[in-house]
Amino acid sequence: MDRENSNIVSKVDKQKLLYEAKLEDVQFVAAEADQDDLEALDRSQEADKRQLNEIIKKNSRI
Repeated sequence: MDRENSNIVSKVDKQKLLYEAKLEDVQFVAAEADQDDLEALDRSQEADKRQLNEIIKKNSRI
């Protein structure tokens, strides 16, 4: 199978796409986190999963 023409996205490529889409400009210090920070972190991780799924769907249609 020719990898360059494959619609299958590798795990590394998925991670690169997610990293490029994320572009965070804040720092998270676990030692100073309160309950609100931890809840925000959970929501952020869930959003990352949804965003990665959208990237995968978009690239699988190409």
